[in-house]
Amino acid sequence: MDFLNDLKERAADLAQAGAELAQAGVAKSRQLAEIGRLNVNNASEEAAIRKAYAEIGKLYYAERGMAPDVAYQALCEKVTASKITIEENKARIAELKEAGGVTDEEISSVETDVPPEETGCDCPTEEAPAEEPKDVE
Repeated sequence: MDFLNDLKERAADLAQAGAELAQAGVAKSRQLAEIGRLNVNNASEEAAIRKAYAEIGKLYYAERGMAPDVAYQALCEKVTASKITIEENKARIAELKEAGGVTDEEISSVETDVPPEETGCDCPTEEAPAEEPKDVE
């Protein structure tokens, strides 16, 4: 009988250990799921911050772009220069369309991937992560 009792105790111990392992696995799964949810939430909040920064920049440029503070002057000049270039390009496009009878459908079917060295742009070819301003409190 001792053998059967010993066997029952061992079986009970194994069952208890298995239950504890299962509980630990469930707890670990819950932790991992919560970490995942928090990471997704953080990514969403970071996107909201980037959008807000862009809106702040647009608002600042709209209000102060023609007379910016010294710290913002170079950036505002870049925006202004780019806006002028865009308007010049639009005017040239209109001239070319009119002169050649080019349609919008023909234009949209043309590949426009031009290497940066041919555009005169020193822009990075791959999107680099934007540096976020440091929190100032």
